[in-house]
Amino acid sequence: MKAATLRTFQTVHTWTGLLAGFALFVAFYAGALTVFHDAIAAWQNPPWHSARDADIPLSQLIDRLVAEHPQAKDDFGIVLPPDPAHAAYAYWEDAQGTRFATYSEMSKPRDEANRGSLADFIYALHDSLGIPVAGLYLMGIVSVLYGLALISGFLIHLPHLLSDLFAMRVGHNLKRLWQDAHNAIGVVSLPFHIIFAVTGSILCLFTITLAALNTLAFDGKLYGAFAQAVTTAPTLTASHTPAAMLPPQVLIDRARQASVAGGVTSFEPDYLHYMRYGDRTAVAEVRGLSQHTLGTYGTVALSAVDGTVLSTHVGSLHTINGITNSAMYGLHFGTFGGNLVRWLYFVLGLAGAFLFYSGNLLWIESRRKRRHADQPKRTRVMARATIGVCIGSCLGISGAFAATMIAARLDLDVAIAQQAACYGLFFAACLYACLRSIPRATVELLAATSALTLAVAVADLLANASSLMHASSPQALAVLGVDAIGLLLGLVFAMFARAAARRARHGDPRSVWALAAAS
Repeated sequence: MKAATLRTFQTVHTWTGLLAGFALFVAFYAGALTVFHDAIAAWQNPPWHSARDADIPLSQLIDRLVAEHPQAKDDFGIVLPPDPAHAAYAYWEDAQGTRFATYSEMSKPRDEANRGSLADFIYALHDSLGIPVAGLYLMGIVSVLYGLALISGFLIHLPHLLSDLFAMRVGHNLKRLWQDAHNAIGVVSLPFHIIFAVTGSILCLFTITLAALNTLAFDGKLYGAFAQAVTTAPTLTASHTPAAMLPPQVLIDRARQASVAGGVTSFEPDYLHYMRYGDRTAVAEVRGLSQHTLGTYGTVALSAVDGTVLSTHVGSLHTINGITNSAMYGLHFGTFGGNLVRWLYFVLGLAGAFLFYSGNLLWIESRRKRRHADQPKRTRVMARATIGVCIGSCLGISGAFAATMIAARLDLDVAIAQQAACYGLFFAACLYACLRSIPRATVELLAATSALTLAVAVADLLANASSLMHASSPQALAVLGVDAIGLLLGLVFAMFARAAARRARHGDPRSVWALAAAS
């Protein structure tokens, strides 16, 4: 490769990494936790704290829905509970917009599905940085830049790929050590990063891409064609003849039986969708999650009157459109496998966050003056931004866990508490990084994140100790697992704080991370 070409790729890699790095750090750290979305939901609402309406049968919920909101008969859904401790809730559209309600909320339905859900809040941070609408498109652009950084970084290191892949040169040259760690993690996890970049950009920019193609290439016909291509239930005309509906549990059982024909034996329904409820041509779609298949989400359409299977889109019976759409979600979130794949994606998420953090550190180390105590302003600004945004994000997410636990016990609005704690701690960390000296801010913010993360895990374990000792359900193990991960992350942050303190005292005195330079 010519020297000029190499410099061009290095410039592309550097600036795309810097522009997208902060957003990607948040996305990867929150995404690593999102892998255990259901476990976090169980942590917030453990099985020994049964939710209101958890014992209401599905048929009773549907009867009240159609009695109090008859206009919903034509099209409504029932979100099934993940475990017996949670309540199912109905979903429909009316003149005022989207409505959600459990059995007792039917007279005054909500306009948010899971207000105060910690798992959904962390998912929103991963998906859109917690910014409504615009954040999703921003992350789509960031994913495109992410792809450019991956390609350019791979081409830069291609000539020395095999010789330097596992080289970890530990010594006085700290930049070389960071470089080796950055390169090794980037190359080893490259296939997964390509998957994340491609699926992330498609999922985030899908609506804009569809609108652009509809106008430029399909003469306004794309929306109708797309809806027809991805539908999973046949279109039937209403007969206007009343008929009795089968119980929801019968439909769920028959959907499980139908999934066997697609080679899937682990079909776990999570959503029921009814069309023309009460009519002789009523259709029910049962959506569920399947393990050990890229077509993670599948749907079985049945007659709601007699349970006849109308179409099956599960496992090998998926259409090309269905398997493509479902595979994007499965590959991005690691839902296509069992616990081993989830743990792999968790580790990859944390490694990805480290990749962008170490990239910023390399930029700082490459531009500092090694024979001068006074470092350039740009390196000091980047150092403050790195510790403020990156460590502040970790501190804010730990704060959201703490706020969720405290608000539930004080009967406060959990959603407001989560947002106030997460965003408040994040901006406070950024301000602290600007006002405090760089080495002290680094050590103190890492120590604060470690202390808060450990405190939440220990407090939850102590509060639920007796229940955990007598519970043996998967949800109880999920609660224990979330606390165990909290303890692990707290100890990792403590190790980072100790390493940062050691470097501040005994490292290169002319570094921006040194106490000597700060003084």
